[in-house]
Amino acid sequence: MEGTLTTDSVSDSDFLKEFYIPNYILVPDSKSDSTPPPQLPQCPVLVFINSKSGGQLGADLFKTYSALLNENQVFDLGKEAPDVVLRRIYLNLEKLKSNDEFAAKIQEKLRIIVAGGDGTAGWLLGVVCDLKLSHPLPIATMPLGTGNNLPFAFGWGKKNPGTDVQAVMAFMKKVKNAKEMKIDNWHILMRMRAPKEGSCDPIAPLELPHSLHAVHRVSPTDELNMEGYITFRGGFWNYFSMGMDAQVSYAFHSERKLHPEKFKNQLINQSTYAKLGCTQGWFLASLYHPSSRNIAHLATVKIMKKTGQWEKLHIPNSIRSIVCLNLPSFSGGLNPWGTPNSNKRRDRGLTPPFVDDGLIEVVGFRDAWHGLVLLAPNGHGTRLAQAHRIRFEFHKGGADHTFMRIDGEPWKQPLPSDDDNTVLVEISHLGQVNMLATDDCRSKSVNDPLSPSCHDADKDSDEEDSVLAEEFRKFGAADTFRIPDEVDISHLS
Repeated sequence: MEGTLTTDSVSDSDFLKEFYIPNYILVPDSKSDSTPPPQLPQCPVLVFINSKSGGQLGADLFKTYSALLNENQVFDLGKEAPDVVLRRIYLNLEKLKSNDEFAAKIQEKLRIIVAGGDGTAGWLLGVVCDLKLSHPLPIATMPLGTGNNLPFAFGWGKKNPGTDVQAVMAFMKKVKNAKEMKIDNWHILMRMRAPKEGSCDPIAPLELPHSLHAVHRVSPTDELNMEGYITFRGGFWNYFSMGMDAQVSYAFHSERKLHPEKFKNQLINQSTYAKLGCTQGWFLASLYHPSSRNIAHLATVKIMKKTGQWEKLHIPNSIRSIVCLNLPSFSGGLNPWGTPNSNKRRDRGLTPPFVDDGLIEVVGFRDAWHGLVLLAPNGHGTRLAQAHRIRFEFHKGGADHTFMRIDGEPWKQPLPSDDDNTVLVEISHLGQVNMLATDDCRSKSVNDPLSPSCHDADKDSDEEDSVLAEEFRKFGAADTFRIPDEVDISHLS
């Protein structure tokens, strides 16, 4: 294994062979490393790293992985897109495996490690889904972002990892021992009026996430098609949110874009996030934010519980933020849905938040104090619905924009300014993808016998049904609302 670091023992060298992929698999028509090694790796991996994530951590991880493994199985996402890499390697594997049992076994056992924030992980998940590979690759997520909701949901932690040899090898051991777990994919479609002139992708000054892409000015196969409109489509795996939490996230991302030198580590990022949550006024939302920004005033919301049956969803007038959640991990690892008790299962037909049941959980928050309820035992937001599809229809109203967010990537969304215009966002279930999960995994499968039972949830909070005044709701929280433990609140202005 040329180019690997000198490790302390023979056992370390043998351990690394479990992950090593030779060049002839990775580089078509390679002249070096062109024959199968005597030992078949039990956990061959492709490593994708966002070298710009986590301050210097991404770049350091790239160096460590490149030294431990074949440098050709480690990829910097800033230099090479994952779809290009996977297409090249899979085409080569398909060519080799008919006459090469080693190549066939590599393809069968191949796993992916992606190191970055939630947006980076979502990018890889989208690529794996879009490529429709013959053997969908299971993915392990290494947390390099600020919130790290995806890694936390599957037991990989939420703190940025160490980048030294031993820390990386410890993570690789977890990858080898991890179990595969299917989770739902969620397709998002957004339609808005197209500009009469200029580019549709992007529509200036709109800056959409990487996961949303323009399809056509008019898509003839789109049931929501309308002349003069542009359709965007994409996917997400954790959440779509709109309102106050997305506004704080947008302010954070805008600040980081202007001053990247100030965002060098996770603690500084969380501190800045907390300060923005205070200065945006969401702890006194009823004073600083007009009711025209509340979700019920912005949009008509419809859900589909069963195919072909749309029904209007009632949104309380006080709700200023809405979250459509696939995983039990939001804003730093908290669970807005919780686990409904047996009474709520019976009376409202609610279920625990399984990640593979084809249902998305819809939760509302009134303000930042309401968000703090998530830190209380059995705390949760206002449970609005579970649905197979959900549709938001925006018409001319009291606000000219709102804020939206997909898997940690926010944007400022213009709203209709005239009566003939409509902005539409529709979310629907679209298949499943394979994740890798550790023994500390928080996500639950509907088929898992260890998933929570009715008795586990009997102490479920009745907060959403109570009539306590909003000013008394001062416990709990998510990163969007919460000041991290390490932050001195006396320094927040």
